[in-house]
Amino acid sequence: MSIINYQKVVLPIYIYGQPVLRKVAEDITPDYPQLEQLIADMWETLAESEGIGLAAPQIGKSIRVVVIDLDVLSDDMPEYKDFRRVFINAHIVEKDETQTDTSEEGCLSLPAIHEKVVRPTRIRVQWMDEEFQAHDEWIEGYLARVMQHEFDHLEGHMFIDHISPLRKQLIKSKLKALTLGRYRCGYKTKPVRR
Repeated sequence: MSIINYQKVVLPIYIYGQPVLRKVAEDITPDYPQLEQLIADMWETLAESEGIGLAAPQIGKSIRVVVIDLDVLSDDMPEYKDFRRVFINAHIVEKDETQTDTSEEGCLSLPAIHEKVVRPTRIRVQWMDEEFQAHDEWIEGYLARVMQHEFDHLEGHMFIDHISPLRKQLIKSKLKALTLGRYRCGYKTKPVRR
């Protein structure tokens, strides 16, 4: 992609209950309209919301584009210094279920909800970069968790789909409040309109 200075825009994050968050996102081609602007806006939105990952469905686009910024964690995880990447047409093609890890997750589309999620620590992922060069890699550790979380959005899933029925029952009222627009967060959002 050519380097162009865009007027960056902070987009609203779609909140739980929005139908786009439950759709399977589509692969795109290099001629997708205003892709560079969209990616620039996704970076700006991610920075403004202080997240580490953002999938296009979270900004209302049912396409397979994800941005991940782990550089913000590099003080505690120096291996992720300068890690800022775009993943286009990303698909998890294999999960190594032999080793899993449990860790707390949150989501910009689920403000104030955090739950422990069990995930494989190693996955095989195929994706395209911003130049539409193909990649096929085994990913491990924390990045594997972040990718699974973000790529779930591309499949119409959210991290709460991985918690026990009991835990889901315990947060049912919080989820209902989100669908009714009863929440607070420090970034721009697009709640479900009732």
